[in-house]
Amino acid sequence: MLSGATPSDFAEVHVQLLTKSKIFCSCSPRFGDPPNSNTCPVCLGLPGALPVLNRDAVTMAMKAAQALNCAINPRSRFARKNYFYPDLPKGYQISQYDEPLAKSGWVDIKVEGTHKRIGITRVHLEEDAGKSLHEGFPDSEEKSYIDLNRSGVPLIEIVSEPDLRSPAEAYDYLTRVKTIMQYLEVSNCNMEEGSLRCDANVSVRRQGTTTFGTKTEVKNLNSFKFLQKALAYEIDRQIKLIESGGEVLQETRLWDSREQRTYGMRTKEFAHDYRYFPEPDLLPLVVSEKWKEEVRLSMLELPDARKQRLVGEYALADHDASELTSSKFLASYFEDAAKASGEPKLAANWILSELLYLLKESNKGITDSPVTAGNLADLVRLVASGTISGKMGKDILAEMFSTGKRAGEVMAEKGLAQISDPEKIATVVREVIAANPNQVEQYRKGKTATFGWFVGQVMKATRGQANPQLVQELLKKELG
Repeated sequence: MLSGATPSDFAEVHVQLLTKSKIFCSCSPRFGDPPNSNTCPVCLGLPGALPVLNRDAVTMAMKAAQALNCAINPRSRFARKNYFYPDLPKGYQISQYDEPLAKSGWVDIKVEGTHKRIGITRVHLEEDAGKSLHEGFPDSEEKSYIDLNRSGVPLIEIVSEPDLRSPAEAYDYLTRVKTIMQYLEVSNCNMEEGSLRCDANVSVRRQGTTTFGTKTEVKNLNSFKFLQKALAYEIDRQIKLIESGGEVLQETRLWDSREQRTYGMRTKEFAHDYRYFPEPDLLPLVVSEKWKEEVRLSMLELPDARKQRLVGEYALADHDASELTSSKFLASYFEDAAKASGEPKLAANWILSELLYLLKESNKGITDSPVTAGNLADLVRLVASGTISGKMGKDILAEMFSTGKRAGEVMAEKGLAQISDPEKIATVVREVIAANPNQVEQYRKGKTATFGWFVGQVMKATRGQANPQLVQELLKKELG
């Protein structure tokens, strides 16, 4: 970084809660329904319509806050955040301002082997706005449409402290938050559907100084990869601007993934621009100790706890357990395969090395795997029993992945089964030795590298089905 500048970032993460209805009415929050089909007088902002708070949304928000080590406030309050957008029919958003649901938490991250604690300022509830859809720009006359299905969808906003110092730390922080939300089952965190959105606030300062520089807020970040690129670009832009004698403006900027740059959208608003005031149609939200304890006891196993359990229950290496618990779905897949096969360590190896490689190459996630956990367990048992070799197992897995067939089916179709009968292998070994007297003489005169050639010939003669360990043992015996 130029002249020792240090980036100081904090993130605002919006997470859509997995409730059956919106936060203040009974309309469905389901994604993908026809435009404006999930609306009512409340989420349309019609005069006289009164909001009623969704208890399930509060419960899910409390789970998220406690998992982020936040303190739940016994009393919180909703406020009206006043601003105008075409997709905000009321002219204000019901959110929480000076009395949020929870505050003062933290998340631990690990970047390049170094652990760091990122503070959480607050977690508060709010409703989402609608969505503006644009078409025709720039090639023809632009038309805009408003879809209010998202209006009133329940969100929590997670605001971090300005503790993030690099795009890599921001990436790890967001990945960690997403993983926790998915483990709790309070959100599917699908960024393509808008269930997880992030705005990053970026500022730079000279090393050795304590005062933060003027911040910009970067929006339109619909993937973690774009987040890293946008932050790196914005940090570099601010440093160059300051060192050339310019001044950073407090503004909202958008990330353009095609041009790989940020550009100004509007001057950043301050809190007083929103004219916050208490929501008169909602009573203060009171959380009793009994309710808080009920929520805590109902929480599902979190990533760190599951990791420790996998290490203890399945005798996994710490690194393998960390990889497997990086996704709730991957951890569940592993446990299903481990229990079905009875070979947890071998199952972990096949998942982490072979299956994840195939998924990455085909741009799929573990939930889209053509190979079920039960089918992988079948393959693992065949390898563990010596019925097939590891190399044969890789070929069979690739076929299973492309066809969806079980390991036994592929093995039968291709005539693949490991030959472990010593007499059958010994017969092939003798035939190979008898057919290659020159190579035998070279080996016996000390050219030991020829041994690998003999192994290859035996494996070729058995179509790769001979047990490699037995092949080597019998070759040494016959050649010696």
